[in-house]
Amino acid sequence: MLTCLRVRQFAIVDEVEVNLGPGLNVVTGETGAGKSILVHALQLVSGGRARPEAIRSGADEAEVEALFDLSDQPEIRARLAELDLPTDELAVRRVVGANGRSRAYLAGRLATAGQLQALAAGLIDISSQHEHHSLADVRGHLAYLDAYARHPDLVDRTHAAWLAAAAAERARRDLVARLADRSEREELTRFQLAEMRRIDPRPGELDALVEESSRLQHAGALADVTRAAADALYEGEGAIAARLSRLAHELDAAARRDPRLSAWVRQIEGARLEIEDAALELGRYARGLVFDPARQAEVDERLHALQRLSRRYGGTLDAVLAARDRLEAELAVFDDVEGAVEEAARTASRAADDALASARALSASRAAAAERLGDAIGAELGSLAMGGARVEVALAPLDGDGLVRDGVVLGPNGIDRAEFLIAPNRGEPPRALRKVASGGELSRSLLAIKRVLAGLGPVGTYVFDEVDTGVGGAVAAAIGAKLGEVGRHHQVLCITHQPQIAAYGDHHLCVAKQVVGDRTVSSIRPLSTEDRVDEIARMLGGAVVTPATRGAALDLLQQSRGHR
Repeated sequence: MLTCLRVRQFAIVDEVEVNLGPGLNVVTGETGAGKSILVHALQLVSGGRARPEAIRSGADEAEVEALFDLSDQPEIRARLAELDLPTDELAVRRVVGANGRSRAYLAGRLATAGQLQALAAGLIDISSQHEHHSLADVRGHLAYLDAYARHPDLVDRTHAAWLAAAAAERARRDLVARLADRSEREELTRFQLAEMRRIDPRPGELDALVEESSRLQHAGALADVTRAAADALYEGEGAIAARLSRLAHELDAAARRDPRLSAWVRQIEGARLEIEDAALELGRYARGLVFDPARQAEVDERLHALQRLSRRYGGTLDAVLAARDRLEAELAVFDDVEGAVEEAARTASRAADDALASARALSASRAAAAERLGDAIGAELGSLAMGGARVEVALAPLDGDGLVRDGVVLGPNGIDRAEFLIAPNRGEPPRALRKVASGGELSRSLLAIKRVLAGLGPVGTYVFDEVDTGVGGAVAAAIGAKLGEVGRHHQVLCITHQPQIAAYGDHHLCVAKQVVGDRTVSSIRPLSTEDRVDEIARMLGGAVVTPATRGAALDLLQQSRGHR
């Protein structure tokens, strides 16, 4: 619901703030006072085209701000939550510069005109000549028909069945595509696995081979070094072990005179034993080193094979082993893909049959509701001076891309598309609602549809301009009564010249124009009960309010209260 609209430097408005309430808000005033400025301002915050001529003469920019209460609009709140915006109230702001460029803001955050348009589809519906309306947009007609038919279980079941069928069909197509390039891919997979199985890499093998290759390559030098070390430690003349043995013997003799030397004797003896062990191991290592050209060639060949695999599959032996596991799993799928395709085809067929059966049941329910809805709207038009009008809710098969079953296109909402068609005058063929030329007829047609669908649509605020074009008296009163009925379920803003319509307002705003200095200024003010009687009396009798016109105004207000 729109709670506040602020307009600044827009057309002939200097600055004005309008507070709106629930129900029917009527706006009246003299011709040319600027009533339609409200509609233009709302079109701007709904993402409409920004025109520099809308800026008040002498100003640098025009600005429109709107505040919406979203407490009764869960769909809009959910969309705002996805955008990380406040969900209880939404402030929309649009600024138009003298160069025609504009800036848009949602809750103080910069936004695009497209984002405004997307949100406005659920916030405001404007009915005025040559403007677009949600009910004139054929894309929303099916949802209105479903709401009128009151079959949400069928709609939900059909949507769920379509999702399942679409997922099953995607799975089938993926397997078919895999089968189509199976030959080439399988050949490559088998070739790669054959190479891996022939080489048969093992975890940690590469590092061990690098070490062995280095040892074989330098066997002579390593043998010389280790043999010399063994001689110096134990086996050669003047070996360190023999010298330590003599030192230990001499200190042991001295320890008889000073027992404190015994500890050092034990340390030297321990070092001698460790040196002897090291010398023995070095000797065995030196004697075991043999330069083996055959083994060297064998190690280098395997080393090169493993390094080649590593470079090809990720740079490490672990990557090679992971690739081998992956290829073996892929080959197992290839071995069973034909069976998997057959099973996927059976699953997709069953899911498509279920979706088609559900969609046909939904379509039958829609067909029955479409006739009732067309008759109900036609009856409403009869009380709006369009008694010869005929309305059809046309259902047609869905076309375009989609899931096809038995020659029928299935979509997320079933197999149908719907469109409201209207023949405004007797003898004329029905045409698309969006092609009705007369602004008054269009507004009244939309009012009739909204009256029938009251409480079913997602829009929070309906705006009517020119709904009273070409009517008067009893028809205007009927329009007012219907606007009041729509106002029980939605907020309604109606700009009118008809006192019979104004009398049905829950809130009444009056637009006045005056000259201040050398400038024309338009202002808007809410009317008290007394002021409202005077305004309706003015609308009935002209500029001079007489006791007779005041009495007639009081009668209109009394009659309107009787219809609430």
